[in-house]
Amino acid sequence: MDNDDQPVGRLLTRREMLKLLGALGATLAVGCAPRLPGATATGATATGATATTAPTAPTTAPISPTTAATTATTTATNVPAAAVATAVPACVVRPEQTEGPYFVDTQLNRADIRADTSDGTPRPGAPLALGFLVSRIGDTCAPLPGAVVDVWHCDAEGVYSGVSDNNFGSTVGQDFLRGYQVTDAGGAATFTTIYPGWYRGRTVHIHFKIRLEENGATYEFTSQLYFDDTFTDAVYAAAPYAARPNRDTRNANDGIYRDGGNLLTLAVAPAGDGYAAVFEIGLQV
Repeated sequence: MDNDDQPVGRLLTRREMLKLLGALGATLAVGCAPRLPGATATGATATGATATTAPTAPTTAPISPTTAATTATTTATNVPAAAVATAVPACVVRPEQTEGPYFVDTQLNRADIRADTSDGTPRPGAPLALGFLVSRIGDTCAPLPGAVVDVWHCDAEGVYSGVSDNNFGSTVGQDFLRGYQVTDAGGAATFTTIYPGWYRGRTVHIHFKIRLEENGATYEFTSQLYFDDTFTDAVYAAAPYAARPNRDTRNANDGIYRDGGNLLTLAVAPAGDGYAAVFEIGLQV
């Protein structure tokens, strides 16, 4: 897993960001940390599933996430999410980051990505309901329907599906913890997965890619999601994560996280027997 190299895309300059926020009429709450510049969607050609593909019903009913970030009662730091939301503009640009290991275009249109399709057995781990709210940034901020959102990450033992790796061997032919959803009319896409594990040299993270085909052009945005370390410590105190103690990398000493990871960190809240989080992102198409 040594191909987490350099970020792709670019960060907006401060001048570009101020111009963008001014056009949107967005304001930041006094005393709250300002959002750093985000990244524009790139014009790279996407492969595999197109953004206009209609989603199919998952074979397993997903866990419902909170309906919006502001409806969660707590965040990872036990602060009401409604208070946190006041610090966030209605349309938020985020940093684009390296694709890293291991994107496989499985074209699995499913909301519940926990199981390998060969046997239907879910990967063990704490359930995580992960929602995306994708917006288009322009003269106004509006939901972006029809975008393909891919998610992939390692299991509780630090293993990715569908690849060969010197650390864990070959999982070629397997597809656990992979899948995509198409954003609906409100720009929403919802996944049921598990809280990810860790592997040597990286902090805890989830990979995601957003692709869109529109007016003959293809756009692609790739980045990663992160978790509060203290919150992860609490999750990892229970099985199956407790069987792999002494993770070697936390957010502060992860080189990729340091390049904008604070803007990609999920506010996770307890939900049923697991957790839920909603990630809002604005893309300039």
